[in-house]
Amino acid sequence: MRRILLAALLFLLLGPVPWSAQRRVQMIESDLAKAVPLAAPRAAAGALRYVRGWRLESRDSRFGGFSALAEVAPRQFLAVADNGRWVRIDLRGDKPRLDLGGLPDMGDERRSKGLRDVEAMATDPYSDRVWLALEGDHQLWRLDKGLGRIAARRRLPSENWGANRGAEAMARLPDGRFIIFAESRAGGGATEALLYAGDPVEGGMPLRFRYDAEGKGAVADAAALPDGRILLVHRKLGWNPVFTTIVAVADPAAIRADSILRSRAVGTVPAAIADNYEGAAVTEASGRTYLWLVSDDNFQRWQRSLLVQFELVGLSAGQQKGGAVSGPP
Repeated sequence: MRRILLAALLFLLLGPVPWSAQRRVQMIESDLAKAVPLAAPRAAAGALRYVRGWRLESRDSRFGGFSALAEVAPRQFLAVADNGRWVRIDLRGDKPRLDLGGLPDMGDERRSKGLRDVEAMATDPYSDRVWLALEGDHQLWRLDKGLGRIAARRRLPSENWGANRGAEAMARLPDGRFIIFAESRAGGGATEALLYAGDPVEGGMPLRFRYDAEGKGAVADAAALPDGRILLVHRKLGWNPVFTTIVAVADPAAIRADSILRSRAVGTVPAAIADNYEGAAVTEASGRTYLWLVSDDNFQRWQRSLLVQFELVGLSAGQQKGGAVSGPP
């Protein structure tokens, strides 16, 4: 009963719910958005070594709700929210610059959240393409990095996914394959997932498999590591902190049709900067690998929109223990 009451309370606190309309005001100039530096947390975090972070703020009430993150150019990031808005974050200067905007073809802004709920993003470092996964209507969009035009779109094979249980995480592997994790649960509590041999919006049937987080929490996002493995970000709900973010690594070489993929936990975001992290990006610089996370404030005053950077250390491929097993869990 206590778990049921906790879930109900968090559901009410974490709104907005899928069928609700977001609050709206007149757009305010983007130069009023700012990034406030965070103090470094003291706690250790496994393979996560904190580098720096910011609290992202704006007077525009549409600002926030960030659920997808990608590096679109060196030290330049794009964060997309689950209300169809986006922010470009330029870290090349002395202080971050934030520019705001919205996705094309969004129609009437009074449309329900479920019809413009972007939850995941992937980019191609060698072209001008961005892929967005919309959870509410189970679509994939391909746009240019300017986000000015939807070049192609396709509905995901989501027969078993509920209206608010669609694509939650997506990673484009270095070899061009795409992996998409749904929020929907399959048998035994595992998450349904799809593996595409190429660009999902170009057609082709995906390989279906399942992912078992083994108690790490729900998958919030995924990103490819330089060695081809997958970094998975999980979110668990509790009391103190409300959100616990557990980062794990899985090997896509272990994926088989109708199998179960498992992962190895490598670190936890320190409690001092704990929040509802839903967007992840992996970058490289000077021979080092970094994880960037952005949080979804759910448009609630008690939550924050944070962008944080960690260095990933000690992730030797030989230490990987995640794998796949055939049949039911």
